[in-house]
Amino acid sequence: MSTQQPGPQPGPGWLSRTGAKLTRMGELLNERRAAAEAESADGVGVRGVASYGPGADGGGIDHVPAPPSYAPAVAARPEPVDAVPWGMRVAAEAGWRLLVLAGTLWVLMKVISAVQLVVLAFVAALLVTAMLQPTVARLRRVGLPRGLATAVTAVLGFVVMGLVGWFVVWQVMENLDNLSDRLKDGIEELKRWLLNSPFHVTEDQINDVAKNLSDAVGTNTEEITSAGLQGVTVMVEFLTGILLAMFSTLFLLYDGKRIWQWTLRLVPAQARPGVAGAGPRAWRTLTAYVRGTVIVALIDAIFIGLGIWFLDVPMAVPLAVFIFLFAFIPLVGAVMSGALAVVVALVTQGVFTALMVLAVVLAVQQIEGHVLQPFILGRAVRVHPLAVVLAVAAGGLVAGIGGAVVAVPLVAVTNTVVGYLRAYSMETALRAAPEPGPEVVPQPAAAQGETVAVQE
Repeated sequence: MSTQQPGPQPGPGWLSRTGAKLTRMGELLNERRAAAEAESADGVGVRGVASYGPGADGGGIDHVPAPPSYAPAVAARPEPVDAVPWGMRVAAEAGWRLLVLAGTLWVLMKVISAVQLVVLAFVAALLVTAMLQPTVARLRRVGLPRGLATAVTAVLGFVVMGLVGWFVVWQVMENLDNLSDRLKDGIEELKRWLLNSPFHVTEDQINDVAKNLSDAVGTNTEEITSAGLQGVTVMVEFLTGILLAMFSTLFLLYDGKRIWQWTLRLVPAQARPGVAGAGPRAWRTLTAYVRGTVIVALIDAIFIGLGIWFLDVPMAVPLAVFIFLFAFIPLVGAVMSGALAVVVALVTQGVFTALMVLAVVLAVQQIEGHVLQPFILGRAVRVHPLAVVLAVAAGGLVAGIGGAVVAVPLVAVTNTVVGYLRAYSMETALRAAPEPGPEVVPQPAAAQGETVAVQE
């Protein structure tokens, strides 16, 4: 029986060797981690990009090697919004809003042109209501009921306006024959003046011009007839507009306050207080404009009419009425009515009388522009003359004579509303702003040191 010698038993040395290997592996991992972090910080390392090692069946992952040091640095592409300049971004933001606003105005103009008769009738009713409403308020203060005060004011107003229109037509028809005879005499006098003038106009040239005018009238007979038929249509539309304006005026005089309250319900709740405050101010502006324009037009008609009458110009009264009516078209109406009076004086009384009429018209209009309008209209409806000219031109292009009449009061009312809403928004913003804290007054260094010393 043989005995087996025992082998060498594992001692504590293998633990130290295993610990040394683990320590070395940890150091290697730390070195690799530090190297990877250094490459990422320098912008030359590539993170998250891996490739499969050969023959590893997708198990091994290696980092993409960093580019060489001599390779040019490639800057990262900015965001597209950051690449657009600030001014261009502001212009684009304003541009598309302006496009939306222009589209809205275009659609609004199309709608207005489609129902132009109704819009002009309602605007005319607003102007007449602004002229008659103070009378209704005065009768209410006397003690008349609202319905009776409205009826009395409306009937008297419509009767006066109807009498003015009838008087103009009657005067024109009464003086038409006399004016025709004087017109022929004036044309003959103008012909003699041209023959004796230094312009070297011959009688054959004058006869050729008269023949061309006669031929033009003869060849355009169909167009004139169609224009006459269109004139009948226009007259029917005019009468329809008058009826609409009369009914609208009655309801505005009687129930204007409730109509305004119903209109306020259509406004969003957040904007309703501002609109409610702007409405009465806009109405006061419109009332002041209509009242002041009527007074100024009446003064123009009286003084220019008296001047024409003293100069023995025929149809002085109808011309005065025309001057009164044309005064409701700012700037342009005064020029047109004055030119009409000068032309009538020229063809009926001669060049000297026409020059005298021109002097009277210019004198009255200068007094009106520099004294009457600033004193009567005041600051409530003060609009720059350039704005008046542009508004009258735009109104005439959009809606003819009616648009020219309502353009300036519309601009005056818009100016009042915009000014009030701007002031109201600023006041609202100041009320909503937090109250500032106690103001800290900075002290000089010496004073601060003394304060600290005292506190210590």
